[in-house]
Amino acid sequence: MATATVKQGEPVLHGGDLGAVRRRFPQATEPWLDLSTGINPVAYPLGPISAEAWSRLPSRADEEALRAVAAQRFGVRDPAMIVAAPGTQALIQLLPRLMPKARVAIVGPTYEEHEVSWRRQGHDVTVVGDFAETQAYDVAVFVNPDNPTGRLLSATELRASKATLVVDEAFIDFLPASASLAGDLPSNAIVLRSFGKTYGLAGLRLGFAIAQPGLAARLREELGPWAVSGPALAIGTAALADTAWLRSTAIRLTDDGARLDALLAKAGFVLLGGTPLFRLAQHDETAKMIERLGQQGIHVRAFPHQPHWLRFGLPGSDTEFRRLGAALGI
Repeated sequence: MATATVKQGEPVLHGGDLGAVRRRFPQATEPWLDLSTGINPVAYPLGPISAEAWSRLPSRADEEALRAVAAQRFGVRDPAMIVAAPGTQALIQLLPRLMPKARVAIVGPTYEEHEVSWRRQGHDVTVVGDFAETQAYDVAVFVNPDNPTGRLLSATELRASKATLVVDEAFIDFLPASASLAGDLPSNAIVLRSFGKTYGLAGLRLGFAIAQPGLAARLREELGPWAVSGPALAIGTAALADTAWLRSTAIRLTDDGARLDALLAKAGFVLLGGTPLFRLAQHDETAKMIERLGQQGIHVRAFPHQPHWLRFGLPGSDTEFRRLGAALGI
């Protein structure tokens, strides 16, 4: 499958930035309903945060507590393998700086920051359409499940790779634990895990790498002291330990995903894939749909290189579902 690449200096489009779409639809219905991201629309409930979390520098003990909880949550045997960072984006940019110049295969189409970050550091980057094509490269980057297609490879398939393997598991939290590579990490693999998407707290800026202890220590050294804020340490530790919330959220997302599927099908969309946090769909009149939704103050993710695709995040309430249905003419 042919895939597009990002040109050096070309801006990368992201969901969640309403500035441009507001300018395009100045008369749109307010408030905007932003369905352009894959972020959980019902955030983890924040408990009280101590004044000290804001006023003092984060302590080593607090970071170690977060890493211990994260290790348990991800099924990782040794907390020394966990790296806490101010969002996985920081790790996506850092990893290519630490690797010797290499031939890098990125399985796409996918989150474009991976390609941009490796190319920016002088690596020889190729976007390929199938994971089997990565075997001839030094480094293989795979988003599992993929954003935006939802394509999912088994841990067994990934472990067969001989390349240095970077697996971005940003959308894996609501899948069975066996889907993740983290619990039995191959020596040639680095796994990235998001926090903000699953817990609906993207603005907190918290993410993790899981790597062999030596590389994990080097990543922590490069991030420097106090990389994760005190409030993020406190909230992340509480949320990652809350298995009951994660379990109930998975049930809700399953129900809401089925509800979104039904709406999109009634509106003439063909479902192409997705994850528990978003759906990728195709429509013969995508441009008209973007216009129609935009006039109603609903922002969805379009893809210039795939003009018939739209990605829909899940509405977060009955009111938001009804608003989307009305905008789609259902």
